[in-house]
Amino acid sequence: MHPDYWLERWREGRTGFHRADANPRLIEHHPRALGETLRVLVPLCGKSADLEWLAVHGHEVVGVELSELAASAFFAERGIEPERRERGRFVEYAHGAVSIFVGDFFDASPELTGYCDGAYDRAALIALPEELRARYTAHLPTLLSPKARLLLVTLDYDAEGGPPFRVPPAEVERRYAAARITALGSVDARAETPGPVQRGASFVNENTYLIAFP
Repeated sequence: MHPDYWLERWREGRTGFHRADANPRLIEHHPRALGETLRVLVPLCGKSADLEWLAVHGHEVVGVELSELAASAFFAERGIEPERRERGRFVEYAHGAVSIFVGDFFDASPELTGYCDGAYDRAALIALPEELRARYTAHLPTLLSPKARLLLVTLDYDAEGGPPFRVPPAEVERRYAAARITALGSVDARAETPGPVQRGASFVNENTYLIAFP
C-alpha cells in the first residue's frame, strides 16, 4: 500500500479509523503490559488520544506518523503549540511528554526515537498489507531497548480486503517468533469495526497480546 493512500485520507478527512477516546484495550491491559515501562513508542500513531492517555499515566511517548496533518492536529485539538523542528528525514512535533516524528516509519532509527522500553501498536500492523507486515515486524524491535514490551492489538475476521487487515493469532506467532507472546484477551469488535462485516465477515475479533522481546 503506497504512503500516498494514507496521506490522501488525512488530506480529505477520511479518518473513520480515528477514535476520540482512549482505546479500551489499552486501558484494560496497560497495568500488566506497559505499567513498568518508561518510554513508549507508538508506530503509525495518527492523532490518537492514546498518546495523551499514555502521557497522563506517566510515560514519555514517542509517536511515528506519516502525515504531518495528523501530528499537528493532535496538538491543535488540545490547544497546544508544540515545538516543531527538522530531524533529518523527519519533522518532530513535541510538547511535554509527547513527541511525534513525521516521516516514513521504515526510516526511523534508535538515534531518532531514543531509548524506548515499551511499544503500543493498535493501528499499525493491521493498517499494513501482508507484503509489508514482515518488514514492519522486523524493523520495530530495532527501535526498542533489550527486554522491551509491546502491547499489540489486532483484528481477526473471515473476509477479504482492508484496511484494517486481518492478522490472525497464527500470524502474530509467526511474525514475533523470537519473542515471548502472551494472549491477553479477545472481544467481539463487529460493532466498532463495521468494515469487515460490510465485506461479508461473520465474526470480527479484536485480539490483544503482550509481546516480550529478548
